[in-house]
Amino acid sequence: MNTRLFGRLAAACLFVSASFTAAEAQTRTVQTHRVGYPAPARSSYSPASSSSGVKFGIKAGLNVADWSGDAVESLQNLADLSQGSVTRETKLGFHAGVYATLPLGDKFSIEPGVQYSEKGMRLTGTLPFEQFDFLNAKVTATARMAYLDIPLIAKAHLTPGLYLYAGPQASILLSNKARIEAGVLGFDAYQQDFDIKSQFRPVDFAVTGGLGYQFDSGFGLSAGYDYGLSSLDKNNRFDAQNRVIKAALNFSF
Repeated sequence: MNTRLFGRLAAACLFVSASFTAAEAQTRTVQTHRVGYPAPARSSYSPASSSSGVKFGIKAGLNVADWSGDAVESLQNLADLSQGSVTRETKLGFHAGVYATLPLGDKFSIEPGVQYSEKGMRLTGTLPFEQFDFLNAKVTATARMAYLDIPLIAKAHLTPGLYLYAGPQASILLSNKARIEAGVLGFDAYQQDFDIKSQFRPVDFAVTGGLGYQFDSGFGLSAGYDYGLSSLDKNNRFDAQNRVIKAALNFSF
């Protein structure tokens, strides 16, 4: 009798144990499905995260170039002595190139690039004699410099879209010509280009920095300044450095 009772109790215990085991397994399965359900499409995965990969882009814009240094100050003194018959002016040009944006978290990124960039300066002279003013005679000398700029900038993202940038830049001199132009009574009387590339340093170093805004569409705007550090004259006969204001439109994809 005791043996039969013991057998029945053992069977009941096994049945209850099996029931609890099955129920626990089912509960774990349900919990796994519940926890794992949103995993394929996490709500915390924002559009910003999807754009955190490397991006490439193109950019182009306007250059307003000039020189700075002792040589330019001497030219300015010459203009003062000549009672304004010699005027120093900025030279307009353009730049265009490509870049890659490498993210370093949510707030910072590194952006190497390569771009063609026109620089230089311009002098305009007139005859310093009132009796010849009617001729409107002018002589213009322009340093027409073309570089391959290679900037490596760091970008700090202040708000979504808005950023500051700064970094070093190396520039390889592609060409440098001095253009002399003369005109009388509004007509061009003379124009000649002289190749002076060999007299200038083949590589120029600068720091660049500015402000920009990148739209969600991929388009962006930026404005910055290139501050040349190297003396341009290869033979150290004069001291002058490049100064360039840049405004650009870019597209990232």
